[in-house]
Amino acid sequence: MFYLSNWFKRIQPIKPIQTLCALRPRYAPCALRSAFFTWGGDMAELQKNGVEDLTRFAMEVVRSSGEKALSYYGRGLPAIKFDEGLVTEAELQLGEFFQDQLATHFPDHRVFNNNQDKRAYTHEGDGALWVYDPLDGVANFQAGIPFWGVSLALLENFWPVFGIFYMPITGDLFHAFAGKKAFRGEEIIRVSSQDNIDDESLLFTYSRFHNHFQSTFPGKIRSLGCTTAHLCYVAMGRAEAALVANESYQGLAAARVIVEASGGKIYKMDGSEFFLNEYLDGQRIADPLIVTTPAIYSQVRESIQPNY
Repeated sequence: MFYLSNWFKRIQPIKPIQTLCALRPRYAPCALRSAFFTWGGDMAELQKNGVEDLTRFAMEVVRSSGEKALSYYGRGLPAIKFDEGLVTEAELQLGEFFQDQLATHFPDHRVFNNNQDKRAYTHEGDGALWVYDPLDGVANFQAGIPFWGVSLALLENFWPVFGIFYMPITGDLFHAFAGKKAFRGEEIIRVSSQDNIDDESLLFTYSRFHNHFQSTFPGKIRSLGCTTAHLCYVAMGRAEAALVANESYQGLAAARVIVEASGGKIYKMDGSEFFLNEYLDGQRIADPLIVTTPAIYSQVRESIQPNY
C-alpha cells in the first residue's frame, strides 16, 4: 500500500501480476525483482514496454551516466570554491545523454522538469515519467570528493515505480521497487532496528545545520555533502536518521522509494507525513525534513531544535 499524489488524499492498492527476474547481472542483479501493476483492474502503460526492459534501461543509463560524469570529476578550478561552469557543462552533457537514450528506447515517455504539469490521474500512454538527477552532491563532484552520484526514478501516472542511486567512485548501487524490498547491489537493506538513540547513533545533516539548529543529539552528527547518499545510508541502517533541507522533487524522487522500501519514512518537523508529490511543480522544499524510522522519530525530533 502506498500513495498516489497528495491531491487524491487516499490510498490505492497495488496488485502484482508478474514477477521480474533474469536481468543482466551487471546492470540489474537478480535480486532486483518486482511486478507489473494494475489499478482498478486496468492494465498500466508499463506493461506494454515490460518492466524488464525498463529496469535494464534504467540500470544501464545510470551506470553510463556515471562513467561519462567521471570525465568531469574533480576538475573544478582549485582557485575557486565552486566551479559553476564545470558543473553546468557536466549537467548539460549528462542531461542531453539521458534525453537521447530515452528518446531512442522509450520515445513516448516524459522527463520531469521543474514546471511539471500536475495532470489528473490517467491511463493514457504518456503516463510514464522519468525523474533524472545527473549529479547529486555537485560540490563534492567538482572538488574531487567521492560522495556524489546519479539518481533515477520512474513514475507511472505519478505513482512511484522504482528508484535507483549509483555512486560511481564507491561503486554502490542502491535500488528498490515501491512497496518491495530495497537493495544495495544484490544485498537486501533495512533501516536500523534500534528503538532508542544513544551515543553510538549517527545523524546525517546538511552543511548549514549548525546555523539553523541547536542539538542535543546524543550520538555523532555528520554531513557528507550528498543528500541521496545520506538517505541511502539511513536505508541500509548505517545511520539512524538524516535531516534534509532546501531539497527538490528531482533530488528526492529516487531516494524516497529506497527509503520507504527499506522501512523508513520522511517526516515533516511537526511529525506529519511528507507528501513529495506536492512539489511536482518544481518548487523548492524549503522546510526541513527528518528521514528516520517510526520507532525513533520522536527522539530524533526532540534532539534538534530550530534556533528561532
